[in-house]
Amino acid sequence: MSVTLKDFYADWCGPCKTQDPILEEIRDDWGDRFNIEKVNVDEKQDVANEYQVRSLPTLVIENDDGVVERFVGVTQREDIEDALEQAGA
Repeated sequence: MSVTLKDFYADWCGPCKTQDPILEEIRDDWGDRFNIEKVNVDEKQDVANEYQVRSLPTLVIENDDGVVERFVGVTQREDIEDALEQAGA
């Protein structure tokens, strides 16, 4: 099962800059157990609309079955890791 974490962000978003190091730590520790897909909402408005992103940062964790979890705002590492485990990463 493939697991993807979509990180919806914008360059001008302060909280997004707070979220980045948390995601980098998880990626370093989890390796290739999941994929991170960064989505710049200014460049990919259609994708942001498809996922109904209204606030930044928004994290969407998906597996082959669809969306498993969605977080709005800066999210702590433990919550993200729990959702990744639920998704099968």
